[in-house]
Amino acid sequence: MAEKVKVSCPNCGATNNYPLGVSGKKVICGRCRYTLPEPGSVLELSAVQAPGFFQNSKLPILVDFFSPTCAPCHMMHPVVERFAKRRAGEVMVVRINVDLHPQLAAEFSVQGVPTFVILYKGYERGRTSGALPEADFGLWVANKI
Repeated sequence: MAEKVKVSCPNCGATNNYPLGVSGKKVICGRCRYTLPEPGSVLELSAVQAPGFFQNSKLPILVDFFSPTCAPCHMMHPVVERFAKRRAGEVMVVRINVDLHPQLAAEFSVQGVPTFVILYKGYERGRTSGALPEADFGLWVANKI
């Protein structure tokens, strides 16, 4: 039997079991039939998708609020991507561009970037701002999820 990990649907937020070892194949949500992201990927959601995803996901969500013109944000991108791969099936990682989605940044009272917010079932469990060393970042997230 193939090993599976949990993945939340970016469209409806439903938690699905994603079979490992099927790269290149389309895996769809059991509820809404939307194509699921590969485990360990960093999602970029639209302003329409984000609220439902944040509210309905049964997995904890790490939200990375960033700006393309922010040097510390660029320093944190590889850290966040490695974290997403390491914790695939345990946490969903979402990246929100505050320049494209200022209303989402305002809803979360983001004052500066990078800002990282941990959500679980629609509620904020923690937040931090600024660049962090990879080990400190991983420990911070682990203590909040």
